[in-house]
Amino acid sequence: MKSLITERLAINGLLLILSLFVLLHLLILFGIIPFEMVWGGRIKNQEEMVRLELVSIVANLLMLAIVAVRAGLLRIRLSYTFMRVVFWLMSGLFLLNTVGNILSTNDFERFVFTPVTIILTMLCLRLAISSEQKATA
Repeated sequence: MKSLITERLAINGLLLILSLFVLLHLLILFGIIPFEMVWGGRIKNQEEMVRLELVSIVANLLMLAIVAVRAGLLRIRLSYTFMRVVFWLMSGLFLLNTVGNILSTNDFERFVFTPVTIILTMLCLRLAISSEQKATA
């Protein structure tokens, strides 16, 4: 996998996709995009949507911050072991999200977001198995 996906590609891909996810969830939160296309099409009301979208935005911003630290864009000291553990956890999260997308009642989520979460899983795995302490974006 290391020869197929470079660290630079993994970092830049994660920064791009996670940023787009934050934008997507903001657009959903503000009602520009219908909330039926996320969360497996199972959101029941506006209050539930707001709560879940805020969780999504915070989670994606935290993951973006971790990737930015790994890229050297944020000057925060985190141990290399901690970072690897976080990337393993992110890989697991995206893998579970892939399963959720496959089981979604929304065709758009199933056919568009499933491949995206598979890509996110692979990019996080690449950084989790990295032997380098720091990469540049």
